[in-house]
Amino acid sequence: MRPERSRLARGVTGGALLAFLAGPLTGAAQSAPAVPAAHAASGKEALVRNSLEIVLDSSGSMADKDGSGRSRMQSARKAVGTLVDSLPDAYPTGLRVYGADKADSCTDTRLVQPVGALDRAGIKKAVAQVRPRGETPIGHALEKAAADLPPASKSAPGRRTIVLVSDGEDTCGTPDPCEVAEELSKDGLDLRIDAIGFQVEGKARKQLECIARAGHGEYYDAPEAEDLARELERAGRQSADGYRLRGKRVTGAHSSADAPTLRLGGQYLDTIGPGETRWYAARLDGGSGARTADFAATGVPQPGARVAGLDGLKLTMRSPHGSRCGHDRAWFQQSEGGTPVTAAVSRVPSEDGVLDCDKPGLFTFELSRDSDEDSDRARWPVELRLGAERPLPHGTSPARAETGYRDGGRDATLPTGTPRDIEGGTGFNDARKLREGVWRDTLVPAQTRWYRVPVGWNQQLRYDVEFANEPKRQQGGSPFSYVRTQTYAPGRLPVTDGPEFSPRRPYRGDPVKVSHGTVPVSWKNRAEPSAAVRPVRRAGDYYIAVTLGSGAARIAENAAVRVVLRVGVKGRAKQGPEHDAPFADAAAARDGGGADTGGGDANGQQAAGTGPHPAVLAGGGAAAVLLVAGGAWYAVRRRAGSGA
Repeated sequence: MRPERSRLARGVTGGALLAFLAGPLTGAAQSAPAVPAAHAASGKEALVRNSLEIVLDSSGSMADKDGSGRSRMQSARKAVGTLVDSLPDAYPTGLRVYGADKADSCTDTRLVQPVGALDRAGIKKAVAQVRPRGETPIGHALEKAAADLPPASKSAPGRRTIVLVSDGEDTCGTPDPCEVAEELSKDGLDLRIDAIGFQVEGKARKQLECIARAGHGEYYDAPEAEDLARELERAGRQSADGYRLRGKRVTGAHSSADAPTLRLGGQYLDTIGPGETRWYAARLDGGSGARTADFAATGVPQPGARVAGLDGLKLTMRSPHGSRCGHDRAWFQQSEGGTPVTAAVSRVPSEDGVLDCDKPGLFTFELSRDSDEDSDRARWPVELRLGAERPLPHGTSPARAETGYRDGGRDATLPTGTPRDIEGGTGFNDARKLREGVWRDTLVPAQTRWYRVPVGWNQQLRYDVEFANEPKRQQGGSPFSYVRTQTYAPGRLPVTDGPEFSPRRPYRGDPVKVSHGTVPVSWKNRAEPSAAVRPVRRAGDYYIAVTLGSGAARIAENAAVRVVLRVGVKGRAKQGPEHDAPFADAAAARDGGGADTGGGDANGQQAAGTGPHPAVLAGGGAAAVLLVAGGAWYAVRRRAGSGA
């Protein structure tokens, strides 16, 4: 946890849940685990793709008192300090001011801290020297800010963010700031403009809302000084904690005839616009020895972007002869704001291998994006993953299918004790690895945190996510949001809710719990019709995604909300999927029963003749590629001088 986040606990009250949420770090959590070199390197690469520039109003009105006993500029300096303390080390960050140097100028803007590896002391010193003086040339300052940010990478997309802070409307008129935001952001793929209105109303507020809307970003209202610090921190953390994409660039075709051919074991990046359809292809083997193939597409809208409940992705797989071999749809089911969505399809060969979808040849994948006309029109990055698993060796008899939840149902016993502080990942690529235990994290509104848990043959995942009793903002009405969790099997296959769990609930700032889990892992689950059972067919890393709705920004007084995860892995791990497979030894059981499979290269291809039973190797799939090429975890530790 970063140092400034200790302030999140102030004013929180409650029972045992609060004790977990606000309690001190345990000794085990005070020293960070070693980060594998591969994770550290890839994490650094991911971080340099994203960047942030703060554009701070320094016009004459910022010298006015803000009701806290300080001037607006004094409160803004404090808020900027809170923001930079909340950002990860080395995150590319810069600061530009406008209206600070001349009493009457519509070109008065200056870059006081260039965008580069985060220099907390440098930014704090620079903003301390700024004195409010002149006009409010917002449009001109935005143009300059966009030029300050590193150019978008052609090989790996990133997110560049401008956070505009203003206490009033543009006083120059030309260029029009709303038109500037629209021109700079264009398709919204790699530039986002957020706006924070500090004690604004009327025309000024409408203009800032327009800038954020045109810039595919979010407007934050800050009527008080403490609101400014909170909203600035939220905007900054959304920039730094955005989904870290990874993959080889590919451009999907507009027809199946022109679809690019993807390689098994590969991970790719594309983009998709509202109402658009993209086509891809893959050559798959056939017959009784055909491999199961999984194709997953993860769409990543701007966090909190305008969406409708039925917006999302549709994915269809077809055989070389046009038969539909798989179909999935992933939609938001809420209209508060965008979050990552994943649709996945599988070609699972039949036992006799005589169906049309069992035959070899060029299979096609049709990916479409549904979007309401009032939703944000930005293009989405899309991360594509194509994996395959080997068939069982000839003559192998797998264990029976597991269609019940056994000890992992709604009343399952989960770990207790003092939680250990962690930070979840931004997506599949850097999901934080967890074992059984109790863990504590934080989320800002519109954020999704990601975790992965090794689960072996005959084992099942079961977990609860408990959200805190948060101090609430003092405002009229009864605003509410939602909290949600989603489980993904190896191959990024969504595991549906099933009859046992409540993975989505309303959130009003009071304690609330969501839960999820899987049936035991069994090879024969792939033949079951239930979407809650079918994906749970191989050992490997199972993913947990936890989301706090965008509307929580209207509820929570603190910048982020604390959550506790209780993670259990039920059952004894077996060495393989055979019906008579022995239980794993003690060491293997602690490792998730072979979930951390080896024998794969950086693209997830399985190496022949290596490691344990081939069926266990098959369980690695996408998990193996993430272990090799996953992104860095943020440091979970507090820096010296911070409180617990």
